[in-house]
Amino acid sequence: MKKSIVALGAIAALAGAVTAHAALPAYSSVTDARLRNPEPANWLMYRGNYGGWGYSPLKGINSGNVGKLTLAWAYSSGMNEGHQAPPMVNNGYMFVTTPNNQVIAFEARTGKELWRYKKTIPEELQQLHPTNRGVALYGDKVFLATTDANLVALDATTGKELWVTKVADWKSGYYMTLAPLAAKGKIMVGSSGGEYGVRGFVAAFDAETGKEAWRTHTVAGPDEPGGDTWPKDDSYKRGGGSVWITGSYDPDTNLAFWGVGNAGPWTPDSRPGDNLYANSTIALDVDTGKLKGYHQYHWNDGWDWDEVSAPLLIDTEHKGRKVKSLVHAGRNGYVWMLERTADKVNYVDAWPFVKQTVFKSLDPKTGRPTYNEGTVPGIGKKTHFCPSLWGGKDWPPEAYNPQTGLFYIPANNNLCSELTGEAAKYKAGELYIGVSLDNILTNVRMTPESRQHVGEVQAWDLKTGKKVWTHEYPEMNWGPLLTTGGNLVFGGGTNDRMFHAFDASTGKLLWQYPTNSGVTGVPSTFEIDGEQYVAVQSGWGVDAQRMQGAFDAVLDHKTVVPQGGVLWVFKVAK
Repeated sequence: MKKSIVALGAIAALAGAVTAHAALPAYSSVTDARLRNPEPANWLMYRGNYGGWGYSPLKGINSGNVGKLTLAWAYSSGMNEGHQAPPMVNNGYMFVTTPNNQVIAFEARTGKELWRYKKTIPEELQQLHPTNRGVALYGDKVFLATTDANLVALDATTGKELWVTKVADWKSGYYMTLAPLAAKGKIMVGSSGGEYGVRGFVAAFDAETGKEAWRTHTVAGPDEPGGDTWPKDDSYKRGGGSVWITGSYDPDTNLAFWGVGNAGPWTPDSRPGDNLYANSTIALDVDTGKLKGYHQYHWNDGWDWDEVSAPLLIDTEHKGRKVKSLVHAGRNGYVWMLERTADKVNYVDAWPFVKQTVFKSLDPKTGRPTYNEGTVPGIGKKTHFCPSLWGGKDWPPEAYNPQTGLFYIPANNNLCSELTGEAAKYKAGELYIGVSLDNILTNVRMTPESRQHVGEVQAWDLKTGKKVWTHEYPEMNWGPLLTTGGNLVFGGGTNDRMFHAFDASTGKLLWQYPTNSGVTGVPSTFEIDGEQYVAVQSGWGVDAQRMQGAFDAVLDHKTVVPQGGVLWVFKVAK
């Protein structure tokens, strides 16, 4: 690896150049960047391609030999809480992030640590979501979005800090957990902090200098399109609309698609109106940040159903019609198929993938839901609804396999919640929710079905809108998914600490491995010298642990899922 290490400082190394002992076509998270993107291939992405598929064509590990997977190497991060980032691999080098603003670089084949960077978090900062979901690689730099709302550029060779740009003020409740999105010389990030009464946004920065290029708010102001969907006061300034999952990008239209979280506070009667662009997919021009289109999945949200997962860009057929689609498995429990154009997002179809009691019907032209009376929370009002406030699917990403034509969802089915709203008082930097913490921590309501099982991995045929197979877990599933050309689906997400591999066509469980902790990390796969590897971080925490606590409170038992982050890398035994 010595020659490749020296070469890392050059663009060629991060461009995926094939040299002795270097990676064959490099797979960023899960797939070859060069398969879809016309830009120079000197960058890597959160879900492997700009479409967000979570797919790799690699098939050295396949449904015939996955049962022989064995440990190649492992590495302990030294951190607790949620390890959710994908191991990002290019040209034989791996980059991972952990909680507490840490980036570690490795030799991908051996696990040798090359460098480690850690940005200090201010002592006064209270981490509501202590996690980080990955880096972006672009040119010869590594980009990190930090908990204290800064964007950091690091030298890929040494880990040296090149520049730091303040994105927002953490003292007002802003923070960041997402992996940045790199495109056309810009590094794009979104803000978390909806629980603190922030006004969400997506912002872009020059990859070389860190200078801000544009900033687009996800909560419409009084003089902006959509501003009339908020009360005629200053509530929009505290309106939430967080963006905490990496967007997808369409190079043909130069549009980036971002998911937007719920409006704040949670109680919808405190902010009457549709509350654009909360709970939406928005399409932004990458050059200017201009809003070019949107679809709101549900209006005036009261269920904490953040729709922050970016849609997958899939060109497919649906019920006999060719669609340049945007596909999203919503926290609200519906699979949404939208259509992307240069200046508009159109509704195509939607259907429930878990038990859902809130939507009475959907408008066949717009997809706008009508709600069942009695399921909408409010101040002083106790409400029961399904799916739970964690949704049919929370942040863990779906996957799409063009070989099988199936769309895979890490779902939580049969689970409901009960909430009682209360008046919220705003104070900068403090929680601004409108529901008591005790209510949140004990909100789970079991059904006869959920006492049998909750977590699922589902496979859907997008052409027909029909479910092909389901694998069931006893309790929850917080496992991001990876699918491959080897007819496999990988994912963790269960409190038994297992990392699983399924047959992508049938759903049959083919392999599982007990890790040190629960696996809520995004899996990745890569190939070096003709040998394929699969990598994932294990490290339970954040909302998975909170949901576990809610289960335990209702079921009156104590489930211990050990914490501590470990990076696991597997290969087929010879």
